[in-house]
Amino acid sequence: MDLSRAALCYAQAEYPKLNTDAYLNRLADMAEELRDRLPPTPYPLKIIQGINRYLFEELGFHGNAEDYYDPRNSYLNEVLERRTGIPITLAVVYLELARRLSFGMVGVALPGHFLVRPNFAGAEIFVDPFHSGEILFEQDCQLRLSQIFGQGVHLEPQWLVPASKRQILARLLTNLKYIYLNRQQFAKTLSLVELILQIFPDQPQERRDRGLLLYHLERWAQAAQDLEFYLTRSPDARDRGAIFEILRKIQS
Repeated sequence: MDLSRAALCYAQAEYPKLNTDAYLNRLADMAEELRDRLPPTPYPLKIIQGINRYLFEELGFHGNAEDYYDPRNSYLNEVLERRTGIPITLAVVYLELARRLSFGMVGVALPGHFLVRPNFAGAEIFVDPFHSGEILFEQDCQLRLSQIFGQGVHLEPQWLVPASKRQILARLLTNLKYIYLNRQQFAKTLSLVELILQIFPDQPQERRDRGLLLYHLERWAQAAQDLEFYLTRSPDARDRGAIFEILRKIQS
């Protein structure tokens, strides 16, 4: 799967006239410019430093902490145009440049944050694209979590496992889903849940969320199907009573 192409294809839902090839060509051009700036000996740390200089110092890409929940931060075309984004979209740019340089890197999906790291044995460093490519060690990842959530969250080993491309795309869409949900733009939120379900069909929480959105949009029969599915698949869910009550209202 081409991660950048997939992200741009999803962006077409918001930007119907988006020319995906134009942005893919821009990434390819960036990679070629970057290749000329890298040292001839491919030491991993030197390559990472070279990517950081090019992407963050020369081109000025940066994390958008001031307007973090602007939807444009989650659309790859806008990130490439505006040179700002959130952790996961800046990570996609970083990963796609590295891929075009044949330098293996993977995404690391921490709760509330997203990093990248070299994908080879013995690589114990992480890179934070949201903070200008800051190089981190495992203990620094714990510090990042503490900065976001406070001292009560402790780094779990499974959080450092490489994220698949499908997981990266689903997380990108999930960010947008909650942005539009908080704005009560239910039709847009529903379209994003549909896209997530294309990646992970029959995921119980997404089926529940789709059911609740359909309920708000007064599409009763479809809502009931999804909520019944959720109750069947999640018999011990904490919200089981609330979902059952909504289902009872639909069927009454």
